[in-house]
Amino acid sequence: MKIKNMGVKSIEARRFIKDFSRPMNIRIDHNSNITLFSVIQKGEAQVEFEYVASYGPVGMIKFEGEFLYEGEDAEKIAQRWQEKKNMPDEVASQIHTAIMHYCVPQAVTIARELKLPPPIPLPQIRFDKGGKKKKTFGPEIA
Repeated sequence: MKIKNMGVKSIEARRFIKDFSRPMNIRIDHNSNITLFSVIQKGEAQVEFEYVASYGPVGMIKFEGEFLYEGEDAEKIAQRWQEKKNMPDEVASQIHTAIMHYCVPQAVTIARELKLPPPIPLPQIRFDKGGKKKKTFGPEIA
């Protein structure tokens, strides 16, 4: 399986609340949806998708895009998608992961422009009461 030529056809982004003067908890939900899976030629299909980062009543960022799916099973998956609107779990996982990896970084830039929180968790740095960093274990970076 190969995904190539991924691109965005349209972007819609809105902030619904004007005033962020008081702190609030904002839940950010991510959703990707396949809207079209059609065969172009043997072993190749065009896939259209939607990605939405929803900030609930605060705002939203939406992308519509497309890419080419290459694989021996392209015709079989396209037929299954057109009949049942689903695909094998392994293929769906790879496709939706690729969509998220492509769209989330772009959504971060748009969120900054709209003064919305980034749609990714930011690292938290905590200090103990003595003003020293708490020891945490993890990968070391040189």
